[in-house]
Amino acid sequence: MFVLGTAGHVDHGKSVLVHALTGIDPDRLREEKERAMTIDLGFAWLKLPSGREVGIVDVPGHEHFVKNMLAGVGGIDLALLIVAANEGVMPQTREHLAILDLLEIKRGIVVITKKDLVDEEWLSLVTLEVEEVIGPTTLREAPVVTVSTLTGEGLPELISTIDQLLNSTESRKDIGRPRLLIDRIFTMSGSGTVVTGTLLDGSLSRGQEVEVIPPGLKLRLRELQTHKARIDTAHPGSRVAANLVGVATSQLKRGDVLTNPGWLLRTTMLDAKLHLLPYLHRPLRHNATVSFHIGAAEMMAKVRLLEKEKLEPGDTAWAQLTLAGPVAAVKGERFIIRSPAETLGGGAIIDPHASRYRRFRPAVIQSLEAKEKGTAQEVIMVTLEAKQPLEQAALLARCDIPSSEAQPAIKDLIQQKKVVGIGQGEYRLFFTRPGWERLVEKVAAIVQDYHRRFPVRLGMPKAELASKLKLTTQYSASTLQSLFQEGVLVEEGTVVRLPPYQIHLTQEQRAKLDAFLHSLAQNPYAPPSDLIPEPDLLNLLVEQRRVVKISDSVVFAASAYDEMVRRITAHIKEQDRVTLAEVRDMFTTSRRYAQALLEYLDEKGITRRIGDERVLR
Repeated sequence: MFVLGTAGHVDHGKSVLVHALTGIDPDRLREEKERAMTIDLGFAWLKLPSGREVGIVDVPGHEHFVKNMLAGVGGIDLALLIVAANEGVMPQTREHLAILDLLEIKRGIVVITKKDLVDEEWLSLVTLEVEEVIGPTTLREAPVVTVSTLTGEGLPELISTIDQLLNSTESRKDIGRPRLLIDRIFTMSGSGTVVTGTLLDGSLSRGQEVEVIPPGLKLRLRELQTHKARIDTAHPGSRVAANLVGVATSQLKRGDVLTNPGWLLRTTMLDAKLHLLPYLHRPLRHNATVSFHIGAAEMMAKVRLLEKEKLEPGDTAWAQLTLAGPVAAVKGERFIIRSPAETLGGGAIIDPHASRYRRFRPAVIQSLEAKEKGTAQEVIMVTLEAKQPLEQAALLARCDIPSSEAQPAIKDLIQQKKVVGIGQGEYRLFFTRPGWERLVEKVAAIVQDYHRRFPVRLGMPKAELASKLKLTTQYSASTLQSLFQEGVLVEEGTVVRLPPYQIHLTQEQRAKLDAFLHSLAQNPYAPPSDLIPEPDLLNLLVEQRRVVKISDSVVFAASAYDEMVRRITAHIKEQDRVTLAEVRDMFTTSRRYAQALLEYLDEKGITRRIGDERVLR
């Protein structure tokens, strides 16, 4: 499937030509029909002699509606640059051509319309003018076809030329990452919300789960259509209408992108190679505010020039674009920037998820050049150096490398010990080797500080260490496991310690513990509370399983506790239940200790209270 897009000055006959070729009037709005002028995007389709069908996006030519034109030209395969024979090249002809050039649309046809209004000599002059204008652009090799929609002259030749050009145009690749660039949203009676757009980079299937970025809405595709025909699967390079379940039109906007869930991330800062149009009369200065256009999206942005204070007309420079709101973007995607009055320039996104850089830094420029032209391994390394750790999905999204290329590259980098992978599957986490070593040093310093502050504790709680490292639950276990495997930490139940760490008690502390343990041995079922040591020393005994803390004032020796649990459970198995009084008498203790013990056993799920009795849970 292919998509054609019109371009050209207002009233040069774009919509009339589309109507003449397809029989479909692309002007769908009442105001467009009343003013005889295209205001918003129009859509049609054409069946060619070869049997292939092509979608057509018709764009407005008036200077006030260039932003609507920009929403329609993203993703087209072939441009029809329309020039009226009676007027020749006009301001929006040049601006639309500049936009096509900035978007690197290389396939096109110049269609000179209204040939019935001029003589052959004038037509030849207009043709020469057009050839001169397109000479420095990506459409330099575009054929020129002259037509009259009034008489039909030249239309068969135009259709044949379109067919021939598409014969040698490579079909859009399916890399498994569909992006439907939403350019129209409406409600259809009996169906609900429908969006239309040009589909790039992957296929969509009826009934599948999808996600809309940037709002992050998870939805389901009820139906798919191309050229008003229902289909089960939409392929890249086609115009698609998608009927969505579970969303109102008010929740969506032009410029959103519909895709498979889980890989496309929203962003508000981009690294880019920015080119300024040569015919502008003034430079673009650092921190200038512009209108930013990508796909079908539009928003304001600030341009941070990374290597100069101003960008002169015709020049190219590295820049960061800070956006006023989130967009969905991928590496290599083309964009346009405008002022309120004119198109300023455009370029390609090098990193769709940039971090703010300091300006005039050679290392930053080298990193951007590696992202632009480097191998898959180089791009992965530069991406991780800029932000780490990254989970697998985020790494692939930031690098914008197909999984078929990225996975072997990651495997090689791990074997070369340049990258460290933590965990397994989709939640695998990646560091550069220096990044991992910095984490190891940080972990050692954190745990060492904990040992210093709490010298009688067995170690640092795992959850506390994970919190200090800002590790989420899904990553803390795999990261700690790797630290254990490398011998950085030793696991002691719920805590961790450094390998050489040992608890060193003072003589006074040892004396306290000895006195306390002796008192427990002397009174195993009614232990005194006045000798319970301070929390750290008590916790040490708990962690060593020498005592069991029942409550703040009741602590049993572990051997006594085990004996009581054994005898209580045996009694219940024999008698079906036990009372507090029976437990008190069983161990010749007081009600206080018996009650504290039974409440603890209830809490641990060993027993269950029914009225004044306990049964096994």
